[in-house]
Amino acid sequence: MAELSDTITFLGTAGARFVVIRQFLASGGAWLDLGDTQILLDPGPGSLVQVARRKLDPAKLDAIVLSHKHLDHSGDINIMIEAMTDGGTKKRGTVFAPADALDQDPVILSYLRSYPESIQVLTEGGSYTINDVSFKTPIRHIHSVETYGFVFQTPRHTFSWITDTRYFDALASHYEGDLLVINVVRLECGAPLDHLSLPEAKQVIAQMKPKAAILTHFGMTMWRAKPWELAERLSEETGITVIAARDGMKFNLAESETA
Repeated sequence: MAELSDTITFLGTAGARFVVIRQFLASGGAWLDLGDTQILLDPGPGSLVQVARRKLDPAKLDAIVLSHKHLDHSGDINIMIEAMTDGGTKKRGTVFAPADALDQDPVILSYLRSYPESIQVLTEGGSYTINDVSFKTPIRHIHSVETYGFVFQTPRHTFSWITDTRYFDALASHYEGDLLVINVVRLECGAPLDHLSLPEAKQVIAQMKPKAAILTHFGMTMWRAKPWELAERLSEETGITVIAARDGMKFNLAESETA
């Protein structure tokens, strides 16, 4: 019997509207293959295409998790619900989303809501279970819509994903694990936007002290600055292995144990 593993496939690394609109980088979200549990996180525009390109089977998804309703995270959520449920012919899977993605200016269409086995509303401090995988939404982020990051726990690993947010002092203290994935839209601090910059991401990484960190969700300034070079520099400055995600990159969480 093959030993179970936990992997993340980055279906896209685009952040900010101009990178997404022009598709300089893909915007499909991420596929979490956690042992026997398959989770799609933040299926932005093109997620279905990226899933097909990577030969992943959406009919095997156990859940779709949405951090917030902005289109770069939710653009393909409806078609991925259709795909997860074989066009609504098989009632299966769970959808997790903040309340305002369902109630106020919703991004999940009403006719699709009976297709999954359930839809669960994310809340601050919430805990959720998908098979033998659990995850928490420890704190509501500072963003223009209701937004949460995640702490995932499998029987083998604990890892965190800090999604879109304005920086705040207690941010790092709410996340844990050997691996941190962090959305870094901006190269420099100072713009009046609710997104993390590279110096702020560095501060979070230094405070949290994971064994490894992955940068993703790049805006134009980050992309032009060559995030792979920025990640190498952060590794030198923090003493922590920092990687810049690439479209299609598959990361095995066992690598964070040896980082």
